[in-house]
Amino acid sequence: MPAVTVENPLALPRVVAPAEAVARPVLTVTTAPGGFEGEGFPVRRAFAGINYRHLDPFIMMDQMGEVEYGANEPKGTPWHPHRGFETVTYIIDGTFVHQDSNGGGGTITNGDTQWMTAGSGLLHIETPPESLVRSGGLFHGLQLWVNLPAKDKMKDPRYQDIRGGQVQLLTSLDGGALLRVIAGELDGHQGPGITHTPITMIHATLAPGAEITLPWREDFNALAYVLAGRGSVGIDRRPVHLGQTAVFGSGSSLTVRADEKQDSRTPDLEVVLLGGQPIREPMAHYGPFVMNTREELQQAFEDFQKGRLGTVPAVHGMTEGGL
Repeated sequence: MPAVTVENPLALPRVVAPAEAVARPVLTVTTAPGGFEGEGFPVRRAFAGINYRHLDPFIMMDQMGEVEYGANEPKGTPWHPHRGFETVTYIIDGTFVHQDSNGGGGTITNGDTQWMTAGSGLLHIETPPESLVRSGGLFHGLQLWVNLPAKDKMKDPRYQDIRGGQVQLLTSLDGGALLRVIAGELDGHQGPGITHTPITMIHATLAPGAEITLPWREDFNALAYVLAGRGSVGIDRRPVHLGQTAVFGSGSSLTVRADEKQDSRTPDLEVVLLGGQPIREPMAHYGPFVMNTREELQQAFEDFQKGRLGTVPAVHGMTEGGL
């Protein structure tokens, strides 16, 4: 799990919650069910079974892989539409190629993030490169959906290409954890992702036995999803492991700890920490569209069917009728 790393975390800025911070309790721990997405790549549905009031402004998150593909096995998605929200694709291992009908796109690999604001709507596709399809190899990543408030749902689409080297790297007081701030801010340190909806997204790696207690905005919710390894969350050390999501209650700090013993295959605890300012608006969500009302949802389907969300670029030799 390379993502982005450093030889000496102690050379990085250190983050710790102030002594007067109020610890957030752990409300629930859920286990993500498995499934398949796109053309058949395996995913874990990180937010399945969690009440939306704890997730807002996040809609869904899939852990893609971790999977070791054989030759000719890697899979992606066909062309498909989106409107009304943002997709955040974070690649930990492997490579994904993205293209959209708005002219955005590129290749993302170890530690890179593709941040696409669908806004008023577009078509896009995500596929492994031909070289990976031919050879096979390791693939592991996340896709997060972030809702947009009503005032931003019909904004022009926007695409951000965030390289792994751009993320803000921080550490804990003893250097036992590496914190990668992808978006938002942590203790005054800003990540590169530009968001319409105020959020924080962090990929944390904790060495065996390491613990972090981080300051957390009181007006944000707080979620921790385990990508790999074993540990505990909260000051009462609620156990968590691969594929589990912890929901924290209110407060101004959150605590995560790695178990002293980890599996040989995953030497560290790998966790994604998410927080966001709830939008608290009605939501009408179906398939690739996230709107505020049923009428807006119906309009999105109609606009897609009539080609108003863009067309598939001719370079791919495809037409909309093939979707």
